[in-house]
Amino acid sequence: MATNTANSPVAHAGKFFIGGEWIEPTTDNKIKVVEAATEELFYSVAEGRAADVGRAVEAARRAFDDGPWPRMTPSQRAGFLRAMARGLEKRVDDMVEIWPRESGIIASIVPAVLSEVPAAFDYYADLAETYPFEQEARTSSGEGFGMIVAEPVGVVGAIIPWNTPMGLIAFKLAPALAAGCTVVIKGSPEAPGAAYVVAEVAEEIGLPPGVVNVLTADREASEALVTDRRVDKIAFTGSTAVGKHIAGILADRIGRYTLELGGKSAAVVLDDMDATEVADSLSSGACFVSGQICASLTRIVVPQHRHDEFVDAIADRFSRIKVGSPYDAGVEMGPLATSRQRDRVESYVEIGKSEGARLAYGGGRPKDLDRGWFVEPTVFGNVDNGSRLAREEIFGPVLSVIAAANDEDAIRIANDSPFGLNASVFTRDAERAGAIARRLRAGTVGQNGNRADFGIGFGGFKESGFGREGGLAGLLPYLENKTVVLDQKPASDSEGQA
Repeated sequence: MATNTANSPVAHAGKFFIGGEWIEPTTDNKIKVVEAATEELFYSVAEGRAADVGRAVEAARRAFDDGPWPRMTPSQRAGFLRAMARGLEKRVDDMVEIWPRESGIIASIVPAVLSEVPAAFDYYADLAETYPFEQEARTSSGEGFGMIVAEPVGVVGAIIPWNTPMGLIAFKLAPALAAGCTVVIKGSPEAPGAAYVVAEVAEEIGLPPGVVNVLTADREASEALVTDRRVDKIAFTGSTAVGKHIAGILADRIGRYTLELGGKSAAVVLDDMDATEVADSLSSGACFVSGQICASLTRIVVPQHRHDEFVDAIADRFSRIKVGSPYDAGVEMGPLATSRQRDRVESYVEIGKSEGARLAYGGGRPKDLDRGWFVEPTVFGNVDNGSRLAREEIFGPVLSVIAAANDEDAIRIANDSPFGLNASVFTRDAERAGAIARRLRAGTVGQNGNRADFGIGFGGFKESGFGREGGLAGLLPYLENKTVVLDQKPASDSEGQA
């Protein structure tokens, strides 16, 4: 592991990566990163202020306006993307030490989950070499030579949350780099490690100065990134409330953005499913990062006549989940990331009780864990879809089981939400699943589980966001189309450059 102190899992925790160099911050302020399972100090990183953000933006702006990166051919940029992929593959062991301590994910699954990160850089490298950045287009008059040129949007501010930081960096940074953009990555104060690892790899592979800049900051300095007119686009993952605030700021200058926001995703369970099978699938999803996933299936819509059967099956499965340290053998669910997040989950448990829902299992802290931000996996039955428990994102392992009179009622309930990020249809019949999937207002609908797929494209309807990440759709927000009309076709019509 790359370290320079006994406690730091990264090499330059006290500095920022700006303009291709590790530089000193403008203040001595530090952000303490606390291990979720022990409540002990893990390490500290420099805290960025508005002045530091300004320096990072200036470096990215200079690299875009005057540097080589946007002027390279897409194939040249693809080579750097593949080098990023290989460099990040070497850092998986470091992330096994960092991510579980910061966010609570089970350490044993980190290598498999992180396999999508180098794959994302390889995918966008391939896409950079095949995407038609320049396309001939017929002019409306039929005269002259027309062309559509896809150019990079410019300087990108990427604001990263704490739950799955490395993956969310990858699906912002890889398409941005493929397009020819330069990027400022603002790491999460709760989980900055992934951003630092990315910076170390960017330095190692020799990315041109200012193409990737990394710092960690809290909300005030993050807002400086959004308000800076030198930043052409913001790529944000986080809460719907903050996403609305960002969109409002950017509206003032018509700044570009993609927003991957909250969810209250429905699992529509049809009458041909085995209750134990459904419970096993849902419990696995609830355990992943302790339910701190925007795409978690948290509203379980079941046939009314089988409501109690499904509630009991989920409660039974939850009662057998081993909660504990992410590094202990046999543990299925670790802690929540912060004390604030545990307080939030516990407050919603009380809200559910006060609203008349039946607490079937969980709702408290595991009795044998007196340190760390642990909470039991929790399931409520008899939940009213109009209640706060059913309508507001909790961001923890809390499921609400809602009864539906029939398939039509289940579809109505699933769509009756301000969110529309993810959904699932549990049935053995692919025809029924496909028919219902087409009627659900969600960015992703899978059969028999959480099938969110960044390889195809991920994002939400309604208040769950704007735009998509992953796949071809994830490249397009980093490009601007320019129409070029000439008297005749240029003689030197070579490989298109973004």
